[in-house]
Amino acid sequence: SGPTLSAASYVRAASLTTVPAKHAQKNTREFDIAIVGGGLVGLATARELLLRHGADGLRVCVLEKESKIAQHQSSHNSGVIHAGIYYAPGSQRAKLCVEGMARTYEFCDKYKVPYDKCGKLIVAVTAEELPRLKALYERGKQNGVPNLRMVTPREIQQIEPHIRGLAGIYSPETGIIDWEKVAIEMCRQFKEAGGQVKLNFEANGFDETSDGKISIRTAFGQSVSAQNVITCAGLYSDRVAALTGGQSDPLIAPFRGDFLKLKDEYTHLVNGLVYPVPNPAFPFLGVHFTKTMKNGEVWLGPNAVLATAREGYSWTKINLADIWSYVQHKGFRKLVFKHWKFGVGEFYRDVVMSAFVENLKAYMPTLSTSHTERGPSGVRAQALAEDGSLVEDFVFETNRVGTGSAQVIHVRNAPSPAATA
Repeated sequence: SGPTLSAASYVRAASLTTVPAKHAQKNTREFDIAIVGGGLVGLATARELLLRHGADGLRVCVLEKESKIAQHQSSHNSGVIHAGIYYAPGSQRAKLCVEGMARTYEFCDKYKVPYDKCGKLIVAVTAEELPRLKALYERGKQNGVPNLRMVTPREIQQIEPHIRGLAGIYSPETGIIDWEKVAIEMCRQFKEAGGQVKLNFEANGFDETSDGKISIRTAFGQSVSAQNVITCAGLYSDRVAALTGGQSDPLIAPFRGDFLKLKDEYTHLVNGLVYPVPNPAFPFLGVHFTKTMKNGEVWLGPNAVLATAREGYSWTKINLADIWSYVQHKGFRKLVFKHWKFGVGEFYRDVVMSAFVENLKAYMPTLSTSHTERGPSGVRAQALAEDGSLVEDFVFETNRVGTGSAQVIHVRNAPSPAATA
């Protein structure tokens, strides 16, 4: 196992350089760099590598276990272009998010990917939240978030007529997007620049070849070889890292977020994004109102419940091996012990729609259960440390397969706002 690395070299979601014209590589099984994972992080990394080095003949492939790219976290999310307000000053998330937001808008403008710079309100609804709101504003300013401002109750209603609060933060630069469309555009550019995408390729073994390269194989006899490998495996990042002798921590625990959504006749109640003030006593952000690019839908949520499978988008999807992998982990047991009341509450609100809506009525008093219906779900790859804490920043690890010079770089944790960053 090796050291952690800076995110800057590997997680760049957008570049403004024109994709170089180049004939596609022949369908080969030998590459300079193989990237495991065809989500946003993997595709952005692959694209960036060819933008920088494609003219030198660099051979790059992306290996994706599904039949299509971007089928998990990259397409099962709330579709927000984050501005960088929440993240600890000096952290990789803070630095990359602010830069990534600007790059995302420029990328979308250049390549005609639709978005809506609808703005975001962070609203305090109790006196207890006001000091935290002020501290959050100062953090956002320290991070360099553009055009951030505090707003009064009257200004809140001017921005969101149906929302009530004691004070708020307004980020006019925050926007919404369909991140799957960004991934598709990045994939198109990557292939146009000569890269290869191999679908239905689930990497389950890494071996050193006789010439010092890395052979990546599937359970069905497929294989490719590469001089170096970058893994961007999302929900499976810890398992893929373990295949090359990576560290056991952080563990990935899957947390499902279930949304409600406003019925079509009530979507006018929300103009943009409305978020709560984070409570440091709880491990997750809390439910919010999210306008989306999905046919104008407005989503309410998500909650955070432990998923019963790494791809557990519903309660009916159960994988006992997945459950055992986190139940036996010391950090997971510490997390449960510390936050069991929060977990029980989230489970109750997940099952009882009226309880879910009651949470949201603190911000929109006129909201009724009759305005809502069940919405989509996503699964978050939550990295857990051995002490039970949630790993909040990007984590990278490097190691080698065998005794040769071939190197593997693992993206072990790419939490929100990874798509923006």
